[in-house]
Amino acid sequence: MNTNRRRYLIAYDIRKPGRLRRICKLMEANGERLQYSVFICDLTRSELVHLRAAGEGIMNLDEDSVVIVDLGEVGEDRFTFVGRRAVLPTQGAQIV
Repeated sequence: MNTNRRRYLIAYDIRKPGRLRRICKLMEANGERLQYSVFICDLTRSELVHLRAAGEGIMNLDEDSVVIVDLGEVGEDRFTFVGRRAVLPTQGAQIV
């Protein structure tokens, strides 16, 4: 396991359908969907910087919002599920 990776919970609220689709595709390429607009991403610091820059390039910063929550090192169990348990990723996305 790469100790340089950290697990991030990323959620978004995008106001326009076109931007929403683009953000969704970006997130699907870099993480695992936990809920509709909530993703878990295992990223290095560099990958996080690139992901954020790409997202900001898509967003209207006056209308849209994204929250990024650092959950710590990959492998630390920080989730409690009530009801159907979501499947969390076992390894991080690779940005090429």
